[in-house]
Amino acid sequence: MSGTIDSQSLEQTRPNQNQDIVYVGYRRCGRAVVEKQPGQEVTPEPSLELANHSPSGFGWGYGGSGPSQLALALLLDYTGDEDVALAHYTGFKNRVVSQLDCSHPEGHWRLTGTDIENALRELSDDVVAPSN
Repeated sequence: MSGTIDSQSLEQTRPNQNQDIVYVGYRRCGRAVVEKQPGQEVTPEPSLELANHSPSGFGWGYGGSGPSQLALALLLDYTGDEDVALAHYTGFKNRVVSQLDCSHPEGHWRLTGTDIENALRELSDDVVAPSN
């Protein structure tokens, strides 16, 4: 992997219908649960095959190993592209996953496909931007 991503090819890996996808995270009996609506649980296992940060599960709201695993899992699930997920999950963790919060009255966080698209667009711009 060269460390740069062609932003045009990045756009082609994510069909527009993914923007309607909604991910929701919450805690049940002390365990972090993430669902792709409606009701399909997202598990760490597929992302663990790419990078093993947190075999015990996901986390959010800070910058540790659980959020790293969640960032990788979300990008892998959303894009279906291992290269895109691996290239961007650290930045996605720092910008998005570390900021997720369940302390509001609803008791969950929510990410839409549009939220993920916007974050990936910003991250890919950062990757391909010239260093003047």
